[in-house]
This record gives sequence, structure tokens and C-alpha cells, in this order.
Amino acid sequence: MVLLVAKFDGNALADGAKIKMAAQSVIKEHEKGNQIVVIASATSNTTDELINLSNEAVGHFLTDAQKAEIMAMGERTSARLLKAAIEVYGVKAEVIDPYNDLWPVITNTNFLEAKIDLVQSQAKINTLKILLNQGIIPVVCGFLGKGPHGEVTTIGRGGSDITAFLIANTLNVDETIIVSDVDGVMSSDPNQIEKAKLVEEISVEELRNLSTQGVRLIHPHALKFKTKDMKAKIINCSHVDLTASGTEIIGPFDDSTLKTVSMYKDPLSIIAIVGDSLLSKTGILSDLTNYMAENDLNIYKVSVGDNSITIFIEKEEAQKAYKALHDFVLESDVFDSLSLGKDTAMITIVSLDVIEKPGIIASITEQLKKNNIPIIEINSSQTAIVVIVDWSDGERAKKLIDEILE
Repeated sequence: MVLLVAKFDGNALADGAKIKMAAQSVIKEHEKGNQIVVIASATSNTTDELINLSNEAVGHFLTDAQKAEIMAMGERTSARLLKAAIEVYGVKAEVIDPYNDLWPVITNTNFLEAKIDLVQSQAKINTLKILLNQGIIPVVCGFLGKGPHGEVTTIGRGGSDITAFLIANTLNVDETIIVSDVDGVMSSDPNQIEKAKLVEEISVEELRNLSTQGVRLIHPHALKFKTKDMKAKIINCSHVDLTASGTEIIGPFDDSTLKTVSMYKDPLSIIAIVGDSLLSKTGILSDLTNYMAENDLNIYKVSVGDNSITIFIEKEEAQKAYKALHDFVLESDVFDSLSLGKDTAMITIVSLDVIEKPGIIASITEQLKKNNIPIIEINSSQTAIVVIVDWSDGERAKKLIDEILE
């Protein structure tokens, strides 16, 4: 016997035909003697439609508690539709929503971005075995939670993935299957590039990075519940078969990479190269980096503005780079001059909070301002922030930023 968790996203439950296909794929596993927990998302666009309706009808008078109750109707409805479709085949299923005694996801009282109480949730998740051992298929509403007083909460958009992997982790399932309307992870967007190919395997770290860059196949926070021994994959609902191939998700989640603050071990020197209207010049950055490579000089960071390009290199190579780049500037008809600046510390913050927690950059800059630490430069991406300060301020700045993330 195999224990599975199968999560059907909104696109896999987009209409009656797809709901029927989802039910058929579940029945196939049940008939093999396997146990399966089903996670149902709201049908495609339903949550947005419910939000729009409530905004039109109630506007700013809508409370967070009311909004959570309204949004929950998407998952509660799709779960009931899927349960009914499964029972057509003579198999007993039970909808598990926040009003069911077996409801497994317990949260705090933040109605729209609830935090999961892992200890309580894991205890409740194990009670799903009562149904599984009776041959009943639990159909669990994704995305939803239950607060300490029984109130309905939501755990954020894309939360059904978290529901699925949390349950899978706690039950120690053999495989977690994410069912959508795509074949899996593609090498690029197939709507833009015809030659896009299916990626047959992807690591947890790679998928997490893709997810934070807008490829929302799986919520990045869901992957922290992926264990080494748990198989996981993304497949297309069109197969009507949960054993179908797709993209295998490889490896466990490394929680040491979830939030890190590090400072590069050596000081970095600044070299600024100035010119006019640089952003309108084609190929100048390529010319500069190629020249640096030809001189065996490594660039640790680069910033480009309309009137200057700033590069950061190790202090011990600063004089060599400065002299080499002086020749480069003299030979160029784009650049006019260059300067060698102070020694700096490069602090790198890696955290999903960069995209999920509004104001994290403001928190960092405010903390450094309060402690009289000037910021030389700051840049951010979807998952990382790089802060440049004077070398003498580096260790103190790193400690202060560490405190913010804690």
C-alpha cells in the first residue's frame, strides 16, 4: 500500500469535465489499494471573483474576518464538487473544511495571512488516518486555516501548496503530487518560446527560486516541508493518472538557506568609471567585463547608472584593476575618467521575506540610520538584498540586520 497526497490546483478543477477527470485519477489509486489525501484548491479565478464581488458590495466596510469567510467559499465549494464526483464511483469521501472536527490546519487569528501552529496542526493531521483506515478519501480544503476560537482564516495566496506539503510531511507519505494544467516545469515560458521543453527533474532550491521569480507552480514556503525521502512531482491533469510523468522535485529543503545574513570575508574596493549617457550605449558593460576577464580580474558587484559604472573588487586587486581600467578608459570613446574609492563591506541578505514582507528594506535602512551607519549602496532582487557599507561598519551592520530578520 502506498500513501499519497494529491493537490489539485484551480486550473485542474477549472470546469465540470476537469473535476470529473480529477475524481477518476483519485479513484484509480484507490482501486489499487492505495490511501490518498486530496487537497482541493478553489476553481480557477473563483477567489478573485469572490474578492471583487465583496469589494463591490461592501467596499471598505468589509472586515478581515468577513473576507476570509467569503474567500473560503471557493475551496469549500470545489471540495464538495470533488467529493461528489468521487462518490459517483461508489467510493466514500469526506470533505474536511474548518467546520469539520478533523480539520487539520490550526493557525493564529490573522485572518488573511495566518501563521500555522505546527504543533497543533501536526497532531490534528494525524487524525486523518481515522478516515484513511476506514477506506474513506479525505478531501481537504487548501488555503484555509482555523484560528484558536474556531474562526476561519486563510494562509495566503498559493496556500493550498502549503496545506498539501504540510500534511504530506506529517503523515510521512510516499509521494506528493501537484496536479495542474501544465506538464511540469518548463525550460522557459511556452507561450513566448516555442522550443520550451519539459524539465524532468528540478531541485527544491531551483524550484523555490523559480517560484519567487513569478513562476508560481508551487508556493516557495510549501517546499520547506519537502523531506529527503518524500517523492514529489508536478503533472498535467490531462493524463487522468497520478502515476503520470512530469517534473520530479529532487532533494530535501535546506532550511539553512531560508534566511541568511552574510558578510563577504574581505573588504571590497570601489572603482567608479564615469561617462555621459551610458544607458543609451550598447555593449559597454560587455566590453568592460570582457576587459576585466582578460586581465584576470574578478568583479564581485556592478552598478550601472546613466553617468557612471561602479564596480566592486577585492581590495588586494584594487591597484591592479585601477591601472588596467585606466588604460581601458583612455582607449574608450565612451568613458572619460575613473576613481578608486574606499574599502567597503558587502552584506548579503537572503530571505523569502524580500518579496513576502512589505517594508523589509525600509526596516534595514531605518535600523542602520538609527545607528549612524551610512549606506553606500543597496540593491534587491526577488530573494536577496545586498547592502554596501564602509568596511569599518560592516560587522556592526551585519549584527543589526541579523536582529531584524530574527
